[in-house]
Order: sequence, then C-alpha cells, then structure tokens
Amino acid sequence: GGGGALAGMRCSTLLAILAAVLLYLVLGAVVFRTLEAPRETQTHSHVIQAKSDFLGNHTCVNPFELDLLIQEVADAVGSGVDPVSNASSFSSRWDLSSAFFFSGTIITTIGFGNISPKTEGGRIFCIFYALIGIPMFGILLAGVGDHLGNGLRRGIGKIEAVFLKWKVSPNIIRVISAVLFILIGCLLFVALPTLVFQEVEKWSLLEATYFVVITLTTVGFGDYVAGDRDDSEHWYKPLVWFWILLGLAYFASILTMIGNWLRVLSKKTRAEMEGLRAHATDWTQNIQNIDFRIPHGLDLNQHLPRRRRKKHRGQRSRSEGVGPAG
Repeated sequence: GGGGALAGMRCSTLLAILAAVLLYLVLGAVVFRTLEAPRETQTHSHVIQAKSDFLGNHTCVNPFELDLLIQEVADAVGSGVDPVSNASSFSSRWDLSSAFFFSGTIITTIGFGNISPKTEGGRIFCIFYALIGIPMFGILLAGVGDHLGNGLRRGIGKIEAVFLKWKVSPNIIRVISAVLFILIGCLLFVALPTLVFQEVEKWSLLEATYFVVITLTTVGFGDYVAGDRDDSEHWYKPLVWFWILLGLAYFASILTMIGNWLRVLSKKTRAEMEGLRAHATDWTQNIQNIDFRIPHGLDLNQHLPRRRRKKHRGQRSRSEGVGPAG
C-alpha cells in the first residue's frame, strides 16, 4: 500500500513537472514569436525590395539567374565561406586552430554550427568522433569539476573558519559558503570572460554576455563565436576552448552541489514526515486505549438526593424557628 502510494506520488510529481515544462515552452514560444517574428518579416520585405530594385536598375539581368546566384551565395555562407572575399584574400576556416575548436564543440555537445562538415567522409567521421569523444569529455569534465570544486571549497573553508571564530550559526555559514561559491565562480568564468570577449571581439556588453551564457549552457547557436574573425590569432581559439572546459566544469560542480542539497532536503523532509506519522500513530493508539465506559453500578445521581435533603432540612429548621415566634 505504502509503496503504491509512493509510486503514485512520484508519478504525480513527474506529471506536474512535465506540465510546468510544457507551459514554460509555450511561454518561450509566445515571447520569442512576439519579439522575433516582426523583424523576420521586415528583413524578408527588405530583401524582396532590394532584389526588385536591382532588377529594375539592371534590366539585362535574368531574374532566374539572379535567384541561382543568391542561392549559391547562401550556400557559401552556410558553409562558412565569406562570399565577399576574392581569390587573394581567401582564408580557410578549416585551419588547424579552427578545426581544433570545431572538434572541441563536438565533444562538449555545444555545436555552434558556424562551420560543419559538408563531405560524406567528414560527416561519417563526425558521427564516430562524437560517439567516442563525448563520453571521454564527460569523464574529463567530472574530474576537472571535482578538482575545481575542491579548490574553491578549500578557499571558502578558510573564510568559514573566520566565521566560526565569530561564533556564527552553522546554518548561516553554509548559506554564506554557497553564495561565495557561486559568486566566485561567476566572477571567474562569466563576468571576467565577458569583459575579455567584449574587448577582443569588439562586441557590446550584451553580445559578450549572450555569447558566454549561451556557450556555457551548451546551447551554442553559432550566431556569435569567439575567434571567428579572419584576423584572429591561431592560439586564440584553443584558449577559448580551455575556458569552455573550466566553465562547464564549474557549472557541473554547481549542479552537483544543488543535487546534493535537494537530496539532503528530501531526506530531511522524508524523515520529518515519518516522525509525524509515528507521532500520529502513537497518539491514535493512545486515544484508542483510553476506556471511556462508565463503571458498572456507578450512580451519577447518588449525591443529588443528599443535597436536596440538606436543603429540605434547612427549610424545615427555618420554618420551625419562625412558627413559635408567630
């Protein structure tokens, strides 16, 4: 019975979480559609108007051939080729540093998508490379996350020792430690890289923050990619990948810490509920063991006539005392 109730509770909780996620997806869909659809429509109208103006100014151009040229340019952009460059200024996006960075985005599951294999051999190799590389990176990420978390905890432990000397409550110290752990990590792996990318990539603060968050959450849209310019140094992209490694390890340690908190909280809640059930059971048994029956032969009114008799005697004595006087 208890196991079935527990299983039912878990199922209901799962359904509640699923409903919350679906509502969150619907909310995201509505907001993104509201924000992005008008700009998409405006851009499409602008392209149609530009194409119409071009054909109007160059009547010798065949519209069909122009569409073919536009499609070729779109395919080239999708392949990562700059269609504006000429033969003398062409630079491959598959140089060693870029290929290293691309390989790193595969095993980290970020997959920016700014470049991707276009040949059959490249796609076949990418499949097996991902299947082998992703588990390898997962093991590496766990190890780096443990060492990184331990290093931060040792530093925070020294701060905890100061609070203990001040006789601060252990619960407050735990909260302070968690806040410091999150703040130090965000400073090292989010705030500082944001400022660096803003300076190096010539991005705005919003664009740099957007890239850092989208990258470290492994979303990786590919609309902003560090080192994607032609004038980037060869060592820059590998350095960005090592930042990704440390940042992902930090976020993995954060998720582990949150998971441990939830596990402890769940155990405490379960223990408290078991204690409440035990107290309720004991109280119910005590109530059931109390005998509320009236003992046999007990007359609740046996004292009542005596009081009445005393009252009658008092009235008689008063009447006798009044009688002779009359």
